[in-house]
Amino acid sequence: MSSKGATTTARWGPFKSLLVLAPLLIGAPTFTVYQHYALPNPITELINPQTNLPQLSEAQILSYSKLLSEDIGYRTVGTIEHALADEWLTKKAHEIKNECEEIVNRSKENGKERKLECEVWRQQGSGSHRFDMMGKRLYKTYVDLTNIIIRVSNGTPEGKEHAVLVNAHLDSTLPSPGAADDALSVAVMLECIRVLTNTPTWEPVHSIIFLFNHAEESLQDASQLFSTQHPIRDSVRAFINLEAAGTVGPELLFQATSEQMIEAYSRVPRPFGTVVANEVFSSGVLLSDTDFRQFELYLNVTGLDMAVVGNSYMYHTRKDLVENIQPGVAQHMADNVHALLLYLSSSESPLPALDFGYTRPSTVFFSHLGYFFKYSYSTARILYSIFLVASLVLVAFTWQNPAPALKSSGRRGGWIKENLKATGAAGVTFIGALIGVNLVAAVMQYALGRNMSWYAVELSALALYGPAALAGAFSTQLLVARLPERTMFSGLLLSLAFSTVFLQFIGIGSAAIFFLSAAPIFVSILLDSLSTGGKGPMSLWAYALGQISPLLTGTQVICTVFDVFVPLTGRTGREAPAEHIIASLVSITGSYTLPLVLPFSHRYGPSVLKRFVVILSAITLVMVAVFAAREPFDELHQKRLFVLSSENVTTGERHLHIGAADGAPGLEALVEGITAEFGAVGSSAVQEKMDDWNGDWDILYPFSAFMSPYKVELPPVKDYASPYVVGGSMPFVIEAINDVIDEGKQTRSLTLRVRHPGVIWTVIAFDAHVLWWTLDDSPPDEYARHHIKEGSFYGVDTWTIDLVIRIPSPGIVASTLDSDKVPSTKERAQLKVNFMGVQETAMWPGKSHRTPDTSSSGGHSQTSSDLYVAELQKKREDAALPYGPAMQLFEKLDGWLEERTGGKVDGMLVGSVGGIVVI
Repeated sequence: MSSKGATTTARWGPFKSLLVLAPLLIGAPTFTVYQHYALPNPITELINPQTNLPQLSEAQILSYSKLLSEDIGYRTVGTIEHALADEWLTKKAHEIKNECEEIVNRSKENGKERKLECEVWRQQGSGSHRFDMMGKRLYKTYVDLTNIIIRVSNGTPEGKEHAVLVNAHLDSTLPSPGAADDALSVAVMLECIRVLTNTPTWEPVHSIIFLFNHAEESLQDASQLFSTQHPIRDSVRAFINLEAAGTVGPELLFQATSEQMIEAYSRVPRPFGTVVANEVFSSGVLLSDTDFRQFELYLNVTGLDMAVVGNSYMYHTRKDLVENIQPGVAQHMADNVHALLLYLSSSESPLPALDFGYTRPSTVFFSHLGYFFKYSYSTARILYSIFLVASLVLVAFTWQNPAPALKSSGRRGGWIKENLKATGAAGVTFIGALIGVNLVAAVMQYALGRNMSWYAVELSALALYGPAALAGAFSTQLLVARLPERTMFSGLLLSLAFSTVFLQFIGIGSAAIFFLSAAPIFVSILLDSLSTGGKGPMSLWAYALGQISPLLTGTQVICTVFDVFVPLTGRTGREAPAEHIIASLVSITGSYTLPLVLPFSHRYGPSVLKRFVVILSAITLVMVAVFAAREPFDELHQKRLFVLSSENVTTGERHLHIGAADGAPGLEALVEGITAEFGAVGSSAVQEKMDDWNGDWDILYPFSAFMSPYKVELPPVKDYASPYVVGGSMPFVIEAINDVIDEGKQTRSLTLRVRHPGVIWTVIAFDAHVLWWTLDDSPPDEYARHHIKEGSFYGVDTWTIDLVIRIPSPGIVASTLDSDKVPSTKERAQLKVNFMGVQETAMWPGKSHRTPDTSSSGGHSQTSSDLYVAELQKKREDAALPYGPAMQLFEKLDGWLEERTGGKVDGMLVGSVGGIVVI
């Protein structure tokens, strides 16, 4: 039977063999994609009709999210909407406290007092912190920012001694209403409080601190405020941070910093996270950050960072709306968070043990098709080492001498030499695949100018670059000596086994994914050798058995990688090699997912292999032609256009600054159209040099480095008198007070005061050698550029910093003066300050005065009366000022963009005020 099976297999040609394997090659990825994106059914009722107990309701969660993101609106730090969200949640917190007290009183009446207490704080404070990012030193200062905190405990001092903190942020960023980011997480927390406090049998052994922080998008100010100033901060032993960078799919665990918290996560009903994501995020490859940083830095505690990441095309855009949040997303997040809180507040909780600090995890963990696996690094090293030894033994005893007549190919040492050749062939295959896709990427970008054509569909890049990867891989095998199919199988096994052990021994837990691929190949070689005696070609069922795990695991890796990286290319800068990054990711993930392509390429000989290369090359050409005709963007996958209408209060000039954060073609034509339509007569767009001294984009610094922006002169506005100039109704003024020059020490001491009525997100930048200031204890010990950004509560219009600077030498200052004379000490002590900020009333569409549609909640249950929503809207309108020239321009520009691009562009339209002053 074995001999007959081998003969039958040998008679089948490559295409028939592929046809036989097709159900696996198609079915396994299809099944995996379904499982990968599976979400629970949304629950609408607040009470379970069978148990009469409270249950987590997605409808309730989305109604909260809608109220925050659409009824209140764009909650940018410093705006009236920001203040309204603070007011709403403060009222909501006190309602929860009152309800909690009623629950306890009712329990007393029933004869069994429930151990439950809800405490509320509205923290308001000021501070500053250093916030390094993208290799830049940056400082933040804030005034009167707020946090709303609810602590749920059993009411005893012992129950409050150890707490888990769960955090989400109320604010949204400049161009977005933030339904998912992060109103969804806020709503999940509120719903968890409702269910926990209304569950009669729940009494927390350890307390839960719900932190609704109110300034994450302004670079994590409010979480820093809590972590450094709130009186209960020292009781926090661990934290859970909830975020969103997308609107679909399950919530991903992408940071876990202790074994205890990984153990806690293993208790959730729908785990979705891997050590791979943990290590990739920790490596800094992704230029993203959350409040997680502040809790680690200032509280020195362990935590979990979880976020919705699917469909992040809408992240930080005006389409971050409830209608675009996929059904089941909120339910998935809520179910997992609720399970974590139940465990961490229980008697089984590890919180007391974390009172003495924590150590970084040495744990391999991953979710696989809905199951969660975890084991220690020490277990992994032992397991993988045993597996490597077993693989060596298997290969040694199953290897058949391909040329027994040749002494050099004898069993003694022959198997080692031949398998080393196979291992080398595997490495060459990988390199060939990389070369193949990057050659096509170069054609798409440089020859055809059609880069990012795959952008609108995450996995479409597989269609463009998959055939090229296979063609490149197969081409390399034409250049190496032909090796037996079985030797290629065993060489591949040894390559994966060695990689697994090596990576694990250098502390990389992601080695697990190589083990998951190698293990079934080991089994397939063993079973095939037992059934065929190790002679003839490998059985097709050996291919099926060896390929199934890589297909399942690799498909999950592909989905996660492309969900994150494809939309990310739309905001990584025009200079980023997006085409080559995505092409390389296709090659890398494809090589992992289809490892048995390598032995298959040696199954039929060079002539068949050449045909494969020709066919795949032809398919590649067809794919290039198809993708070259595609547009990168559509209405749901938009190009991000950043537009600032700037008003220089020191020169009176007005400009339009236009930039994009992607390298897709078409920006120049768009800029030309905007210039012709809205620019001054005879003006032309000038490309700006983007560096630390370009103050035009300082409100986005250092993210501004991603753009290569254009500057367009705007026509004068008839009868417009700027309120922001000195002498205007709202002057934007930078001045020095408490100013003292010490000529002996060659220092200047001063308080720099920034007054900015009607302007938010102010930034100042200057060059100086700072010896001391009130920002931190370690300013750069050199003459350097300093950027200081502010984020404060609505209505706050003044902030200050105290500093002492070294007066620069005459040579440094003389180079900046148009004079041959030696500058005096007073002249050398002067500070040239770039300043700018955002007009609080000039952000489109956030300040468009459009009344939200409050007649329907989109099918979700209401969380406030129509009267309250109307009250919110009235407060918005009462606080709004008449349209200025910036908003008049934006209304026209937004309509023009919609008509010109068919809705394929999302514009961040912001009015800025700034200038340069010497003090």
